[in-house]
Amino acid sequence: MTAANRLRPTDIFTAEEWAGLSRRQPWRGPLLVVHAWGIIAAAIALVAIWPNPVTVTLAIMLIGARQLGLAILMHEAAHGALHPNRTVNDFLGHWLSAAPVGAALPGYRAYHLAHHRYVQSDEDPDLILSAPFPVTKASLRRKFIRDLTGQTFFRQRILGLFVQLKGDSAAEKQAEVLSGRKGVTDFLITNGVLLAIAIVSGLWWAYALWLVAMATWFPFVTRIRNIAEHACVETTGDPLGHARTTLPAWWERLLIAPYWVHYHSEHHAFMHLPCYRLPRAHAMMQDKGYGDRIPLARSYAEVLRMATATPQAK
Repeated sequence: MTAANRLRPTDIFTAEEWAGLSRRQPWRGPLLVVHAWGIIAAAIALVAIWPNPVTVTLAIMLIGARQLGLAILMHEAAHGALHPNRTVNDFLGHWLSAAPVGAALPGYRAYHLAHHRYVQSDEDPDLILSAPFPVTKASLRRKFIRDLTGQTFFRQRILGLFVQLKGDSAAEKQAEVLSGRKGVTDFLITNGVLLAIAIVSGLWWAYALWLVAMATWFPFVTRIRNIAEHACVETTGDPLGHARTTLPAWWERLLIAPYWVHYHSEHHAFMHLPCYRLPRAHAMMQDKGYGDRIPLARSYAEVLRMATATPQAK
């Protein structure tokens, strides 16, 4: 196996610059976790106060985007970047981020670090997510329909749940899919707690919103994120060219790409940087003249145009 080329921080930054960038503040990771759950609670409150089809639809989109946000914070924890204390980092990353959305931090960490080591090579476990692209517009439309109608959720989560419980080694192994028996067990535990909180609060329907969001908007925005990160990125030896950075509008950050996940080239170049440092890293790299080496999209609409640019049936 041939590992991907990597940059050293001193290849771009001075020692002083890197010290400031790489510093992990113990309060910021926990605050991001609180923020994700706060947005979810606010979306539920919106429906409780103004129950109508518009607020229900908006709440599903907000909750689904924050479910992706929780998966992103699990990803932060996989890199040890959610909190400087490993025990706190792993608790936040597993029980308050990964388990509620059906993942398990220990299994995800090993899986994801392999992705970084062998990114865009035949040994990359995430290659299946980007290799099929570009596809036809009809093909992408079918994928999105499957996501938004719950078909993707049923295949990955419901059927996958039974496969995992049976111990079938052929179960799908993807970052956001249930990860082993621990993923199944802890998903059921945390979702049981969420259901109990909803019932005790007199808002039993809030858990239904959580599930509908998980079955529809969450897989939809997860697919868009996967496409944006590596699809149609030319594989070269340049460590800055392994992934794409996307510059979304504010509403895309709210509904599609929370917690700076769109700075993916910078993340792959320096994978242990906390997510809240990536905007600064991006700006500094632009100022230092590295911008031309970073695959860049100006919006997620531009990403989807790239992903359907060639009339190649898939």
